[in-house]
Amino acid sequence: MTKEDILAKMQKMIVEQLGEDDIEVTMDTNFKDDLGADSITLTEFVINVEDEFDLEILDEEVEDVRTMGQMVDYLYEKTK
Repeated sequence: MTKEDILAKMQKMIVEQLGEDDIEVTMDTNFKDDLGADSITLTEFVINVEDEFDLEILDEEVEDVRTMGQMVDYLYEKTK
């Protein structure tokens, strides 16, 4: 799976979770600043990512993830 494939899946998941079709999600999108995600929203998102990619994400592995690009890079490494 390429980083572009991962980003496309993540974009779809964000739109579905937030219920807004007009959200532009790029590698530079900041979860809190650009999407207004709070800790609960981020936790729900991580759970959805775990289900979608069939993997376990430990809190300490993603506690410093702030942007979509950082999450895509993380998932790319985990799914190699």
